[in-house]
Amino acid sequence: MTSDTLTYWDACRRGELVIQRCTACARRVHLPAPECPHCGGADLPYEPVSGEGRVHTFTVVHRSPVPEFRGREPYVLAWIDLPEGVRAFGRVVDCAPERVWIGMPVCVTFVDDLPHWRPT
Repeated sequence: MTSDTLTYWDACRRGELVIQRCTACARRVHLPAPECPHCGGADLPYEPVSGEGRVHTFTVVHRSPVPEFRGREPYVLAWIDLPEGVRAFGRVVDCAPERVWIGMPVCVTFVDDLPHWRPT
C-alpha cells in the first residue's frame, strides 16, 4: 500500500469500489496509478462506481503458487469489464468454477477488504 493507493484501500475497507478519473482528459484509470497512462495528468481523484460488470476473461487456478491460497483450489481469477470503461481484477466467488463464463454478469463483494466478484 502506498500513498497513491491509500484512498482505494480505505474505500475497499468500507465496502465501496472506487476508480480514478483524470481531471485533464476525463478518462478513468484502474488499477490505481500516480499519473494518467493516457495523457500523463497527475490529478486523479477517486470516484465511486456501480460495482457491476461482466467477466471479460478468467482462469481457473488448480495449483496455487501463493502459499495463502494453497488448499483453496480450484478458484477463479477474472478480469471484469466495468460499464465505466475500465477493467477490474479479482476472484469470482459464490460460483463453481465450471459455471463461470465470458460475459457473465457479476457484482463486487468484499472479502477480507479485497474486491471479489459474485454472479448477479
